[in-house]
Amino acid sequence: MTDETLEDMKVTPWEVSGDVDYGRLMDQFGVDPLTAKLEEKIAKHAGFMHMQLRRGVYISHRDLDWWLKEFEKGNKVGLYTGRGPSGNVHLGHLLPWFFCKYLQDAFDADLYFQMTDDEKFLFNDNLELEQTIALTYENALDVIACGLDPAKTHIFSDTDNIGDLYRIALKVAKKVTYSTAKAVFGFQDSDNIGMIWYPAMQAMTCFLQSEREGENIPCLIPAAIDQDPYWRMTRDIAEKLGYNKPSQIHAKFLPGLAKGGKMSASQPETAIFTTDPPEDAAKKVMSAYTGGRETVEEQREKGGRPEICNVYAYYYFLFEEDDNALMERERICKSGELLCGHCKKDLADRVRVFLENFQEKRRKAREVLENFLLK
Repeated sequence: MTDETLEDMKVTPWEVSGDVDYGRLMDQFGVDPLTAKLEEKIAKHAGFMHMQLRRGVYISHRDLDWWLKEFEKGNKVGLYTGRGPSGNVHLGHLLPWFFCKYLQDAFDADLYFQMTDDEKFLFNDNLELEQTIALTYENALDVIACGLDPAKTHIFSDTDNIGDLYRIALKVAKKVTYSTAKAVFGFQDSDNIGMIWYPAMQAMTCFLQSEREGENIPCLIPAAIDQDPYWRMTRDIAEKLGYNKPSQIHAKFLPGLAKGGKMSASQPETAIFTTDPPEDAAKKVMSAYTGGRETVEEQREKGGRPEICNVYAYYYFLFEEDDNALMERERICKSGELLCGHCKKDLADRVRVFLENFQEKRRKAREVLENFLLK
């Protein structure tokens, strides 16, 4: 990766752009690499190793080993993740939610799912509060469609559930100085004061289950690595408040369909949304960036480059469960036997079927939404 590419990389809790150098990002954030030993420990309790673990989608952690040891001692453990409801959900959002389902089943863990409608209102000048609140409950349908357990899943809106959250957030806010928040998040003098307050709300959920149940419950946060600054701040003050430091497991980003960067709702033509008509999503796939050559002849001679191909990445992250089949696809791509058009067509068909099935689950989720909301 060139110095120019590294300079183009931007990773914050609110923006990810450029080609992400995960090794550099892990060094910058000071996180530990996810080891095969830890992956095997998770798989032992689950009964199988999740595809996202096998494929290296999860790359780093903070205190995951401690969280696992607490479970192995017979202690109750919990999970926390969330969603900033600024628009429709895309496939990149689903990856950690599918993984939460796996962890929930493996560790019999309650999942607290935070809908940060306040964050999206405060950080986006183009969104009204009424929009983010409405999107909270639309996005919740996607969460439910991932197959989570209604008895152990607690979805909540920061605005609608503020009565349950505010006391904890106040305790957090009192322990975090403005200079710390500015250093961690890069706040500017022109930022509104709601933005500066908001990190206390996201940190608060790390302790919500412990507060509700009256005991210190180890919390694990599966999320993309861009959210890590929140947890660094939270870990600094957790013990001062009498809580355990939250643990994290960090995921890579699902790339968009264009060259460079993650899938983003701000570039709808490069993202596949769960609400897209399946045929429209298939057309997006057929226009995706690949690692193919300029001509068929050159592709036959030199082969494709799956390591830079976004179409191949979709098989890798989500659409090819069989490791042997994935390796065979990589082989025939590199040998020139497989042309990009055929590979795209296969993926487009899989995306179409996936969306048809997921949208049916999403429709059914509307009937049971109340069962998943925090009570």
